[in-house]
Amino acid sequence: MEKLHAYMKHALLALSTLLLAVPAFSQQQVTTKNGIVEGYPTPDAKVISYKGLPFAQPPTGLLRWKEPQPVQNWTGVRKADHFGPRAMQKPIFGDMGFRSDGLSEDCLYLNVWAPAGAGKGKALPVLVYFYGGGLAAGDGSEPRYDGESMARRGIVAITVNYRLGIFGFFSHPDLTKESPHHSSGNYGYLDQHAALEWVQQNIAAFGGDPKRVTIAGESAGSISVSVQMASPLSKDLIAGAIGESGAAIKPTLYPIPLAEAEQNGVKLAERIHVTTLDSLRALPAEKLLDAAFQPGAPGTNATIDGYLLPKSLPEIFAAGEQARVPLLAGWNSAEVPYQFIMGPLAPTPDNYKKVLEKLYGDRAADILKLYPGNTDEEVMRSATDLSSDRFIVYSTWKWADLHVQTSGQPVYCYLFSRMRPPMVDKDAVAGLAGGVIKGNGTKPAQPKAMGAGHASEIEYALGNLATNKVYAWTPDDYKVSDTMESYFANFIKTGNPNGPGLTKWEAVRDNNKVSYIDIDVQTVLRRETKRARYLLLDKEYMQQ
Repeated sequence: MEKLHAYMKHALLALSTLLLAVPAFSQQQVTTKNGIVEGYPTPDAKVISYKGLPFAQPPTGLLRWKEPQPVQNWTGVRKADHFGPRAMQKPIFGDMGFRSDGLSEDCLYLNVWAPAGAGKGKALPVLVYFYGGGLAAGDGSEPRYDGESMARRGIVAITVNYRLGIFGFFSHPDLTKESPHHSSGNYGYLDQHAALEWVQQNIAAFGGDPKRVTIAGESAGSISVSVQMASPLSKDLIAGAIGESGAAIKPTLYPIPLAEAEQNGVKLAERIHVTTLDSLRALPAEKLLDAAFQPGAPGTNATIDGYLLPKSLPEIFAAGEQARVPLLAGWNSAEVPYQFIMGPLAPTPDNYKKVLEKLYGDRAADILKLYPGNTDEEVMRSATDLSSDRFIVYSTWKWADLHVQTSGQPVYCYLFSRMRPPMVDKDAVAGLAGGVIKGNGTKPAQPKAMGAGHASEIEYALGNLATNKVYAWTPDDYKVSDTMESYFANFIKTGNPNGPGLTKWEAVRDNNKVSYIDIDVQTVLRRETKRARYLLLDKEYMQQ
């Protein structure tokens, strides 16, 4: 009997030792303001994800084109094991892959990734990331925005859905009239604001510090960051901002006067022969989306509505009325190719001069001095630069330039220069918006790449190269990713991107002494040499 007891004792001890060595795979429950949610660990149990958390009521039925309304409480435990639906949209960008639960107007969900054990010690910094897609497409479930890698660096990471296109940016006089704030057209941005309020109310339960919230985004997401910084509603909810290519400043998706947007809404309603709000709200979402995408349909725009945005962004930033927080902002070395302005024309000096004369009239000579085109090669370079500046670089530069002038806070500027490696599929090439063009055995003719294209930095910045199976990533790519993500993570934690093992990144505090970090396999600090270009475009856009 004693031998049996001894055997059992040793067996139980061995079993307990084994159990202690196995990671805890049990779900983790968190109590939010509206109810209990249950998160799920990664295989190594180091990160807990909470997917598909509602931060507002479904904006459907009578809530279509209403400000986001508070979430209704639930009983029991909500399993946060899958992404919510993505916002209504068309498949207009080839580089988007979704893990969302379908397509629906019921889309106001966010996703949280937190380090395991968060909440048991010191509160952690928070990253809130807004996706890109021209305010017309995108979703927080896209693998390139996944927050797991940032969570492994000690950050509570969040991706946020928001309404898009006609559902998120439709204005109409009757909508303005019924609004308690006499505004319309900014529902997508108001969704983002509601998510930031949700973060303030709930993020401590996930281990995050509501006083250390950095907002970030790429393209339309970066534009969204600039808007939330400018808005009196959101500016006190954030401690830092990161912008990757884009600000809501002419000529880039800038808000227009409310009265102008209202008339666009009236014209759109007349086109589909549905003119009352009740009838517009009763239309099936798919029919409304189709109507907005018909050729010649008036556009939907963000608005200077006197509520979310009292003035244009240049006016707000020039007056120092924005969130006065550290800003990290930059762009890619070749955002769009030279065809953006050249179209089908060959990139010859004669064709380039004709294009400039058509675009700028008697100011073409001034443009040609700063964007010269004396050879075909020089035309390709200069036309790429001008195309990129007109598309999104100038607006990002203007945002940073104004913030330096009036915020009293450090601004860190970057250029992302790493070009993606070849695709795994040897018969495929990159499309204009980052998608994949299949060659069916022969590669279609493509322009010579002059640098890193639009949106190509996202996986590098957020540590998600491995989830993108399109490209044959190399050790150099992972080196660049580690560098960029380290800069971002340091900034999120401290408001300063610098840290051990990284090239020193100087903050810009004087617009006459601008430096920027050039992110590539060899990352270096450079002095700005292109300010004259941006000042010339400044005259073009700020005097319109």
